[in-house]
Amino acid sequence: MPNKKQSPTFLEKLQSKWKLKSLKQVILVLVVFALTGFTILFIKKPIFDLLGISMERGGFWKTVLYLLLVLPLYQLVLLFWGFVLGQFDFFWEKEKQFFRRIFGKKKKE
Repeated sequence: MPNKKQSPTFLEKLQSKWKLKSLKQVILVLVVFALTGFTILFIKKPIFDLLGISMERGGFWKTVLYLLLVLPLYQLVLLFWGFVLGQFDFFWEKEKQFFRRIFGKKKKE
């Protein structure tokens, strides 16, 4: 019977795409994303309450404030959890890529 080559698993594909050294590192990166999402979920309401903005209704200004406040906060929390779980270098590189895309700068070799 011919030996069939197995296709890579989802985690192995992420490992290759993100250029990570091990599946353990892939899991840690995914945990950082999860912790960051939950952290933002829990601190978003108190921030909006402090500013007197209702979470009940949508609106243009709420969206603008969300983008101006929560999005940068997400980036900082991502770096924090990345540091705590030993993945700071990975997330720092991703942040630099993110800002290069926004501001159109090329990577220095």
